[in-house]
Amino acid sequence: MAQVQKMIPETESRPEARPVTVAIGIPSCGRKDILSAVLPLISRQTRQPDEIYVCLSSPEDMDPSCVAGLSARVIVIISERGSCRQRNRILAAARSDVILFLDDDFLMAPSYIEEVGRLFSENEDVVVATGTLIADGIIGPGISVDSGLQLIEADLAKPRPAPTVKPIYNAYGCNMAVRTGPARDAELSFDENLPLYGWLEDVDFSRLAATLGRVVQADSLVGVHLGTKKARTPGIKFGYSQIANPIYLIRKDTMSIRHAGVQIVRNLIANVVKVWRPEPWVDRKGRLRGNARAFLDLLAGRLAPKNVEGLE
Repeated sequence: MAQVQKMIPETESRPEARPVTVAIGIPSCGRKDILSAVLPLISRQTRQPDEIYVCLSSPEDMDPSCVAGLSARVIVIISERGSCRQRNRILAAARSDVILFLDDDFLMAPSYIEEVGRLFSENEDVVVATGTLIADGIIGPGISVDSGLQLIEADLAKPRPAPTVKPIYNAYGCNMAVRTGPARDAELSFDENLPLYGWLEDVDFSRLAATLGRVVQADSLVGVHLGTKKARTPGIKFGYSQIANPIYLIRKDTMSIRHAGVQIVRNLIANVVKVWRPEPWVDRKGRLRGNARAFLDLLAGRLAPKNVEGLE
């Protein structure tokens, strides 16, 4: 395990509420360029994290020099590939009160970590919180780092209403803050039966966490998900997961039949309709093949999320 350590800044005292420590946790695989571009931007935060954990599938996934300008301690963990597996390694290692899980292509507004600290300090019953996206490149061709930063700057220039916190069915995994104490006490973890991209692992974790406290969305937590396409799960594997994962979560009782049904039907229709004129950044034919394989496995009684590992 490689490790880069620096001085940990003292946590700012907050007389009105108990201060909390905040760590950032980023799982990444095969995206050295985007990680090297995004990690240094943490230095722009008005409050620096107390720790930063980066979980990689290989040491080659990160250029160590990209964290040279950060004031927080940076710990690099090497793990087998899989977003759930990598998140669990971070969750086990982190010592802060709150771990903020970020995708490697998520850009935070400058006050993001400060607002996370305030939210969890002032609301002791909140166990999971997610932010509000200015834009999400996952539903399009993706957003460049420069364009994402411009979107954040433009948003900062707008007048903002009083911040609100509202209950939400599930956090969005690209920016998902977890209170570590209750999670550890309940032995909560991300389900490693959801391999590779781990699609819907945020729903599963959120519904389990909801038994421990509130799962919320805060509009004071603002960011941009770039939706970088490099090293994404192949079409056939993701298409299989689009069917297998929600059915698995229904059986596990962490996703309602209504929510799972909407997910399955929406994705299936999109793949059927768009396969004739697919977006350049989406393998619709592969996804549709994966959908079909999943339904065949369902009929044969062998449907399981881990089957994607054997698909070609």
